[in-house]
Amino acid sequence: MNTPVLKYKSQSVAKLYFIAALGLFTAQILFGLGLGLQYLVGDFLFPYIPFNVARMVHTNLLIVWLLFGFMGAAYYLVPEEAETELHSPKLAIALFWIFLVAGALTIVGYLTVPYARLAELTGNDLLQTMGREFLEQPLPTKLGIVVVALGFLFNISMTVLKGRKTSISLVLLTGLWGLALMFLFSFVNPHNLVRDKMYWWFVVHLWVEGVWELILGALLAYVLIRTTGVDREVIDKWLYVIIAFALMTGILGTGHHFYFIGLPGYWQWVGSIFSALEPIPFFMMTVFAFNMVQRRRREHPNQAAVLWAVGTSVMGFLGAGLWGFIHTLSPVNYYTHGTQVTAAHGHLAFYGAYVLVVISMISYAMPLLRGRLAAPRAAQTCEMWSFWIMTISMGVMVLALTGAGILQVWLQRLPESGAMSFMSTQDQLRFFYWIRLVGGVGFLGGLVTYLASFFVTGDERDPVNAGETGATAARA
Repeated sequence: MNTPVLKYKSQSVAKLYFIAALGLFTAQILFGLGLGLQYLVGDFLFPYIPFNVARMVHTNLLIVWLLFGFMGAAYYLVPEEAETELHSPKLAIALFWIFLVAGALTIVGYLTVPYARLAELTGNDLLQTMGREFLEQPLPTKLGIVVVALGFLFNISMTVLKGRKTSISLVLLTGLWGLALMFLFSFVNPHNLVRDKMYWWFVVHLWVEGVWELILGALLAYVLIRTTGVDREVIDKWLYVIIAFALMTGILGTGHHFYFIGLPGYWQWVGSIFSALEPIPFFMMTVFAFNMVQRRRREHPNQAAVLWAVGTSVMGFLGAGLWGFIHTLSPVNYYTHGTQVTAAHGHLAFYGAYVLVVISMISYAMPLLRGRLAAPRAAQTCEMWSFWIMTISMGVMVLALTGAGILQVWLQRLPESGAMSFMSTQDQLRFFYWIRLVGGVGFLGGLVTYLASFFVTGDERDPVNAGETGATAARA
């Protein structure tokens, strides 16, 4: 037997990032379940973990674990694409520990210190950056993120510059640099509320509906090239078209957040039109993935990675595309903004577009990082079960939230007189919240199943990793 090994030794640093990402992902889901219970049992975990703190930790963990996943994916694929070792593996490892420790201390701060006191202790009076959703991080943490991002981008950029330049590495690098540059708006917190919300959306929207889509496209293209053997030129053409549409619709689509915050009325037209076009790149991504799988020139032994990749395109289209479209037009958004319809879209979009692509990358790379071409068949079977359990559970959650949102609009937003109050409306949504909680428990079960797949061993005679063909495919 010829055991496949990594083509470049420095790719091994990705393993640290992937392990941390999965650990933080698990913590995020646990806090999400706690939030689901707090919707139904208001004093659950109070006063130890109030709702506002649990929500802050849940959303911050989402962002941080995805960033760990993106960084690990970049450290794995860039050396292969550039055909050279990583510029500085030691820097990558040092930045990993800095980021992990800083993130852990921030979460501990959220959980143990009142937020107002935390702001006083961390210098928020010097530069006011705290208090905004998703950007709650204290000033030292924000500065640490900038330092880690600059060190990471230096490492990746130097690797690309000294090696081969491919469309995948260049698109990925553009997305990563855009991610870092957009984050700088988190340091701008003007007293004017309209300007404040504008700059806030420059971070949040232009991340998830802008530069993150470049990262998504690059990672998906890489996995499909490695698992299908389709000519790179074919995938490159698809990638450029998808990214062009994503940027065209995503940047001007920021306008759908400007409808009702005090900006000129033309944003209702700009936001509606370009947001309505945002499903197009995700639909193209779905066609792209299925097309590449159908045209595959070999049967890669890692079929679990193929499933995650195809699932990314389909669920990304449903979550970011279809569920985004149903409430993106200005006349509809007037009633649905801030309701559970928004929560349904957010959960499915993040899961479909970003959670799944990171897991696709981990599924493909982790066996190689552990010295195998692919996981044993028994482990892959376990992994595929986890995909379906998590995806179906997420579907249950999203349908429950959609039903809750429609009822919320009907009771609270539509009536011109005698509309039900917010809290009274919430009482009417409890059935949907119970269904959401069931879906959340199922999702946690799927995640545990996925984590368990790493410990499933196979027969040493398993042909998945046998022969020269396997070794050659690993280096393709």
